[in-house]
Amino acid sequence: MRVAEGSAGLAPAPAARRTAASRVSRKRGLRLRGPWILAVGLLIAAALVGVSVGPASIPLSTVLQAFANHLPLLPHHRVASLDTNILWQVRLPRVVLAGIVGAMLSGGGAAYQGVFRNPLADPYLLGIAAGAGLGATAVIISGAGTAWLPPAAFAGGVVAVALTYALGATGARGSNAPGIAAGTASIVLAGVAVAALLTALQTYLQQQHLDAIQNVYSWILGRLTLSSWSDITTVLPYVVVATVLLLMHARQLDVLRVGELEAGSLGLNTVRLRLIVVGAATLGTAAAVAVSGLIGFVGIIVPHALRLTAGASYRRLLPLSMILGGAFLIAADIAARTVQSPGEVPIGVVTACVGAPFFLFVLRSRRAREQLS
Repeated sequence: MRVAEGSAGLAPAPAARRTAASRVSRKRGLRLRGPWILAVGLLIAAALVGVSVGPASIPLSTVLQAFANHLPLLPHHRVASLDTNILWQVRLPRVVLAGIVGAMLSGGGAAYQGVFRNPLADPYLLGIAAGAGLGATAVIISGAGTAWLPPAAFAGGVVAVALTYALGATGARGSNAPGIAAGTASIVLAGVAVAALLTALQTYLQQQHLDAIQNVYSWILGRLTLSSWSDITTVLPYVVVATVLLLMHARQLDVLRVGELEAGSLGLNTVRLRLIVVGAATLGTAAAVAVSGLIGFVGIIVPHALRLTAGASYRRLLPLSMILGGAFLIAADIAARTVQSPGEVPIGVVTACVGAPFFLFVLRSRRAREQLS
């Protein structure tokens, strides 16, 4: 009888272990899903506030009703035509474009940081900003019209990166350093040189046409004021291609984290990886810059903040950077059009005001410094 009782007393042990394991599994699942839920929630919240806030405020309930009117199987609500026009023709294109631009700048920053193994790399590292600025300046001073701004900025950014890569490849062939390290260092140095050259040309053009300086600086400081659905359809194909390519190579960027020589010994073609990732990040960033102007710090702030909270694996870092980058730029745009209402602050000024304190935090935080090392 005592044996039976002892056996009966031991019987629940496997069930208890299963319960404990299930509890641990749920906690682990929540820990893994938590950043995704938070990122998507922040993006949705920022978008709803973005379409609601402005000189003509639209109640959030009206915004939800207007969205519900375009969804099947849901009851339709009566929404004023003025609110509908403001929402669909003014606010929503601006919010969507801000989300796309923020996603590309942030995702491009994370990709550059991974492929160059440089935590301070951002989408403008290879001269994209300088090339796009030169192209936009040339259009503005020529008086060709704003319709030519996006293609000129896009072409300038792509040409700058192509020139950087050509110079970097030449420098790598003449270097005594190991091939992979030499290629990375040469490309970064070539980007600095190309950016300096193109910026000097842009400054020269501005000095020769002082009457156009205000328009040039308005574009350089970033703006989403004239956003439209045509801007979105213009950049969307480039953004989709860039996003797919970056996400497809996230696992290989994780392999590259162990070191370029080690990754090469594991069978990773680092030259091909660098070319594809840099090309995709450049394509997406150049398209974003073409319609928004130069908006700095997004590609550094968001990926670094995520590394400190969600880890450094690019399989999570890249998509989360894109989601939170979109939310961040939408929030920055809300601040840009409300801080000085009815006027607007250039969105690049807002992101710079956030970026400078962030760097102070990085310098003072031990954990952040470890991420930079």
